Amino acid sequence: MAASSGTEHRLFVEVQDLKTHFFLHEGTVKAVDGVSFQIREGRSLGVIGESGCGKSVTAQSLMRIVPSPPGREVGGKVTLHLLENSHEELVDVLKLPANGPKMRSIRGKQIGMVFQEPMTSFSPLHTIGDQITEALLLHEQGVTKKQARDRAIDMLGRVGIPRPSRLVDAYPHQLSGGMRQRAMIAMALICGPRLLIGDEPTTALDVTIEAQILDLIKDLQAELGMALMYISHDLAVVGEMADEIMVMYLGMVMEHGSTDHIFDNPLHPYTVALWRSIPTIEGKLARLQPIQGTLPSPYAIQPGCPFFSRCERRLPGKCDAGLPPLKEIEPGHEVRCILY
Repeated sequence: MAASSGTEHRLFVEVQDLKTHFFLHEGTVKAVDGVSFQIREGRSLGVIGESGCGKSVTAQSLMRIVPSPPGREVGGKVTLHLLENSHEELVDVLKLPANGPKMRSIRGKQIGMVFQEPMTSFSPLHTIGDQITEALLLHEQGVTKKQARDRAIDMLGRVGIPRPSRLVDAYPHQLSGGMRQRAMIAMALICGPRLLIGDEPTTALDVTIEAQILDLIKDLQAELGMALMYISHDLAVVGEMADEIMVMYLGMVMEHGSTDHIFDNPLHPYTVALWRSIPTIEGKLARLQPIQGTLPSPYAIQPGCPFFSRCERRLPGKCDAGLPPLKEIEPGHEVRCILY
C-alpha cells in the first residue's frame, strides 16, 4: 500500500515505551517490553508474530483490560488525541483508573475491539440486540431504547447480517461463527469509534468467511475514516489489511516499517522466517520452511537478542551479549538486529 503523508491523517494514538508485566509465582513475564508506535486516523497498523509474543496484551493495554492481577502496565505512555468540542485533549490512559468513568467512556466510544472468539465475548444470557444497544445507551446521552434498537438493526444490516430486524433478537448460540463475528464487529462499531482493534478476528473462520470479514472491515474503515490496528500471526493477511507492519517477538518490536518495506525488503531474520512460512500457489511447489526451535521460556532472562537461539544468522558472542537497539535503516523502516 502506498504511504500517505502525515498531514492528511490526524494522529490518534501514540504509544511510547509501553511495558506490561505479569507477576506470577514462577516469576515475572514481560509480555510487552518497551513497545512504541503511532496510529493515525484512516491508517492501518498490522501487528504480527507467533502466539505468546505480546500482540494481544499490547491491544489490551491500550484498552486497559489487562487481567489484573496478575497483569499490570508498569511503564510507558499511551496518549490518545481526543477531540472534545473541536478542541484536542491529550489523555494518557495509563494514568487513568482502569475502571474509572473516563476510561469507561473511552472504551467503545473512542476505541472499539473485535475479539478473537465471539462466543466467549458475548454474554450467552442476552440477545445480540440487547448487547449492542447497551453500548449506545451507555455512551450517548438522550438516546431512547427504540432509537438504540433501530440503530442496532441498521448496523447489523451494514455488516452483512440477513434479516437484521429478526436476528437482532437472536442469542449468540443461534448464530453461525461468521454471523457472530459480524455481530461483534457491529457492536464494536455502533458508537463510531476512532480506532478499531481487530485481535485475530478471523482465526476461527473458514477461508471464505475470512475473506468476507476482511473485505467488510476494509470497507467500513474507508467509509468511517477510522484507524485500524489489526493483530494476526498471518503475514499474508496483515499485508492485505495494513499500511504499516510491526513485527513482535517475546514482547519486543523486532522490525517496523511500511507494508512495502516489510514485503519487499524484510531485514530481521525473524521477519524473513515468517515470510518463508507463508504457503504460496505461485511458482514451483516447495515444502514450507517452519521456523526452527520453539519460543524461549517467558521467565528466562535473555541477555541478548531474544531470537538468538532460533536465528540462522546468529553471531555467538555478539548477538547473545547485549540487546541490540531498534535502529532506523531507511526512512520509516526500523529493525532490532546486530547485523545492521
